[in-house]
Amino acid sequence: MPRRPDPDATVVLRRGAARRKVPGIALFFAALFVALGGLGLLLRQGEPPAPAPTAPAPTVPAPAARAPEATRHLASLASPLAILANRSETLAIFRVDANPRIVVLDFPSLTQQGLMLNRIAALVEKAGLPRDRVLDDSALAAAIAERGETVESFYLGHNYRAADLLSFFSLASAQGVPLNAEERLLLTILSDLGIVLRGPDGALSLAEPAAIVTVPGVQPADPSRGLPFAIDASVREAILRHELSHGEFFTNPAYAAHVATWWRDRLSPSDRARLRRFLAEVGYDPELEEVMMNESMAYLMHTPDPRFFSPDSSGIDAETLDRLRARFLEGMPDLWLMRVPWPSGR
Repeated sequence: MPRRPDPDATVVLRRGAARRKVPGIALFFAALFVALGGLGLLLRQGEPPAPAPTAPAPTVPAPAARAPEATRHLASLASPLAILANRSETLAIFRVDANPRIVVLDFPSLTQQGLMLNRIAALVEKAGLPRDRVLDDSALAAAIAERGETVESFYLGHNYRAADLLSFFSLASAQGVPLNAEERLLLTILSDLGIVLRGPDGALSLAEPAAIVTVPGVQPADPSRGLPFAIDASVREAILRHELSHGEFFTNPAYAAHVATWWRDRLSPSDRARLRRFLAEVGYDPELEEVMMNESMAYLMHTPDPRFFSPDSSGIDAETLDRLRARFLEGMPDLWLMRVPWPSGR
C-alpha cells in the first residue's frame, strides 16, 4: 500500500497482513488485527467457537506482589484513540479500557513484531503449515521465503487468544524448539501481566482468559524488506481496528455467539464460499472454520478503509457486501467498537 494509494492499487489487510494488488501482480502480506491472531484452537468444520469463560477473570496480581524487575511489563488502561496516538521507540503495552481482557502490544517496528509473533502465526493459522508442530528457525525462514515474504511483511498485525499462546509455548518446550529473544520476552510479558502462570515444576497454566493483539508503529516504506508502502497513521488505524475486533471476538461470548449465528444461519452457502475464497487467497487456512467467521467479521464490519477491503480486492460486488453487513447488524449486541470516534471518520 503506497503512502497515498494510487487509483489502480488496492490494499488488502489480512489478519495482520496486507497485500497491494496491482494489475498482473499480487504481493501477499499474510493476522490485522486477526488476531489477530492467532487461533490456536483448531476447530472442526462447522464446530462453534469455544465461548470464553463467563466467570470473572482472576485478578491481575498487584505490582507490590511482584518482583521489582517484573513490574515493567504491567499494562496501563488506554482507550483505542490513546493507543492509536502512541508513538514510542520501545514496545508499549496497553489494556483496552472498554475491555481490559484485550491486551495491545504496540511495536515500534514490524521487525520486532515479526520476530515475536511470526512463528506463532505459522502454527496457528497460516495455510500450508503444520498445526501440531512448531517450526524451528530454518523452517520458519524457509516458509516465509517460499511465500515471497520477509519477517516484516509476513503479517502486519496479530491477534491470539492467550490460550493459543500457552499452547505454542508448551508445544515448543515439548519439542525442544529454541525460542528467540523476542518470543521469550512475550512469555515474560504474559507472566508479568498475570495471564500465564508458571508452576513450581515449570509447567505453564492460564490464569486469565485474555486476547493479545498487535499494531506496528509508524514507519516509512522499505521495499527491501517487503514493505512497498509506509505504515502511516491511517494504515495504523486500519490495523488496530481490525485486530481489536478479533480481541472482542475472543473475549466477549455474546459477540462471538452473534458472529457464529451470522456465519452459519444468516449467510447462504454461496456467501460463505465467496468469503472463504477471498480469505484463502490471502493466506488463511480455509479449513479452520473459526478463522473464516472471525476474519469475515473483521473485514466486513471493522475494516472500512477501502484500501484494505473493497469489492475490487475481495471479488465480491458492493451490493452483496452491503447485504452481508446488513445481515450482520441484525440483532447485534451493543458493541463499544462501533462507537469509537476514529480519526478517519469511517
